[in-house]
Amino acid sequence: MGRFDLPKAKNAVNAYGRSIKVSTRIIDLDSTTLYFFSPGLDKGSSFSPDKSDVDACAKCKKMQEESDISIECEKYMLYGSYQAERFGGKYIYSCPAGFTFWTSPVISEEMMTGAIICGPVLMVNSKDFMIDDMLEKQGIKPKIIEKYSEDLYKMKITAPEIINDYSELLYIVAEHISVSKRFKHSEERELYESQGDIVKYIYHIKSMGGDTHAGESYPIQKEKELLSLISLGCGGEAKELLNEILGHIFISAGGNLEIIKARVLELVILLSRAALEGGADVEQIFGLNFNYLRQIHDFKTQEELNLWLIRIMSRFTDLVFDLKDVKHVDVIMRAVEYIKQNYMKKITLEDVAKYTYLSPSYFSKVFKEEMKQNFNSYLNQVRVEMSKKLLLNEDNSLVDVAIAIGYEDQSYFTKVFKKITGVSPGKYKESRGKVKQL
Repeated sequence: MGRFDLPKAKNAVNAYGRSIKVSTRIIDLDSTTLYFFSPGLDKGSSFSPDKSDVDACAKCKKMQEESDISIECEKYMLYGSYQAERFGGKYIYSCPAGFTFWTSPVISEEMMTGAIICGPVLMVNSKDFMIDDMLEKQGIKPKIIEKYSEDLYKMKITAPEIINDYSELLYIVAEHISVSKRFKHSEERELYESQGDIVKYIYHIKSMGGDTHAGESYPIQKEKELLSLISLGCGGEAKELLNEILGHIFISAGGNLEIIKARVLELVILLSRAALEGGADVEQIFGLNFNYLRQIHDFKTQEELNLWLIRIMSRFTDLVFDLKDVKHVDVIMRAVEYIKQNYMKKITLEDVAKYTYLSPSYFSKVFKEEMKQNFNSYLNQVRVEMSKKLLLNEDNSLVDVAIAIGYEDQSYFTKVFKKITGVSPGKYKESRGKVKQL
């Protein structure tokens, strides 16, 4: 498979990073950084950069070292790249430290061969975002967080709408770098957004290759073994078994490419089942590879088909074995970000689930597992914390405060506030916040 033009990519990344004053890197699909631009180290720039974002990442690494842990940042970059590929060419994500990144895939011969990652920046005030709590959940010791937090959070805050603009520009840069007959992501964005019905999608997969029955010679037992291995987390053995099944398909088809295509589509369904058995969610599995599956009729040789399938196997394997926990962190960070920015509105679990690209039921499950409380409890907690600041202003009535933090009913606000703090908002207001709380 061809590679993109790295010198051309470097020039584009330099121009992009220098323009927005944010660190930008190029990675391959092994998460290896091929090139890194930092405004703080840019000798060709005439401006004085803001607080260096590379320092933020360096300080985070120091915190990890002193806490005797290692957060595999490369996995977050790879996850973000896969998500960008899945969602039409761009994706904004947060790392466990609470920093925001955005990414776009680089395409070569109609397949992703690398990605551009830009960041980190802070999207909201670090104190409001509860970054300390997030870092502690990752295993960084509270004393270490306190030691570095003052310097770590001096980064300027970049508004979400500006980050969206930066992400759109990065998509254009990635399109410029990509070596492709045509950069398909733009025309497929609406398709991804409407591709919520998984049943219809499975039907689409099956109908592409004609007959989807494997026949008597298909290794059903090996399929069962594969599903079992994946559900147990045995990645190495599962990969070996996948190769055996693939070899069987190529041999039994007798060189007939159309038969091989039909059988390979069957194998993709198998991989999907295996990934779901291993814990991956439905939307993630089907959405990520949808654009690949549409390409199968374009392949003219067995070698092209084989390379395509190897790439798909790699995606599924990453999602099940390597990126599951990364995905959960990203979901929580996106959810917290959305809640912090919209707590004053009438928001629902369904609203936040949509923002994290998960079904409401799966989002609810992940949120409770990771946050140790359900969505409504956390939303109430955020609203109560925000109300405390408003209650200290004598001009704000309880009704005004309730409405300002997203409650239409002041009596319900009082009930929630007292349940969480142990005192009524009226007493909290009267005492100027000096009453003893739970």
